[in-house]
Amino acid sequence: MKLATLRTADGTRAVRLDGDTLVDLGHTDLGGLFAEDGWREKAAAASGTSYPVDGADFAPVVPNPSKVICVGHNYTNHIKEMGRDLPDHPTLFPKFADTLIGAYDDIVKPPETDALDWEVELAVVIGKQVRRADERQAADAIAGFTVMNDVSARDWQFRTIEWTQGKIWEASTPVGPYVVTPDEVGGVRPALAVKTVVDGEVMQQDDTGTLLFDPVFLVRYISTVITLRPGDIIATGTPAGVGNARDPKVFLLPGQSVVTEIAGLGACANKVVGG
Repeated sequence: MKLATLRTADGTRAVRLDGDTLVDLGHTDLGGLFAEDGWREKAAAASGTSYPVDGADFAPVVPNPSKVICVGHNYTNHIKEMGRDLPDHPTLFPKFADTLIGAYDDIVKPPETDALDWEVELAVVIGKQVRRADERQAADAIAGFTVMNDVSARDWQFRTIEWTQGKIWEASTPVGPYVVTPDEVGGVRPALAVKTVVDGEVMQQDDTGTLLFDPVFLVRYISTVITLRPGDIIATGTPAGVGNARDPKVFLLPGQSVVTEIAGLGACANKVVGG
């Protein structure tokens, strides 16, 4: 299944893609759906109001997750381009719900930064509460996968040795348009082509099968530290090709378009506008 959260005149609605229509699932967003027991079967069987895909206004797949956990340094090529050693453990940092925007929303460049960068990421969406998950529990907790562009203000990120302030700018992070269930992408450890295109030029290209720490491992690891709840999002890291690692460095400017795409999941397609 491909699931989404749609903006409508009456508020947001959780929907299922069915051909060229989006079928209402009886919840205001996917976070509410995933919190319900038996959500997979109920979502598959739902036959509510339909909305056209054409012109759909997608909200973040989960507008208000209890947490967004991001993983840094998880593709070998990206680690090398940043001049670092391969890590023994995942590098984690948080985002917040206020950072998230829809898959086709504009990215507003903050006036405080001149180093706005792109990062295509496979994002795991949690569909079942887990704490200290074992392998099976971690796999079962994955509702599906989506696309995230972890837009980063590099000048703020590297002000200190801790990255968070460069990663949490309000309304900066496209996510969506769909959460795609694992059965549609080869399971809970999918090998999917990832790509970033800026103004028609390919900037990043890799495969999620090369992740150092795969989605199941990350659910196990993070759930050891904190409870993962339905609707929580884990961004699994970005491959080589970010603007900050280029010589000379290249950053996003108002008027540019950026498309972050993952095969089988779809793409976030955004215009950069001035703040």
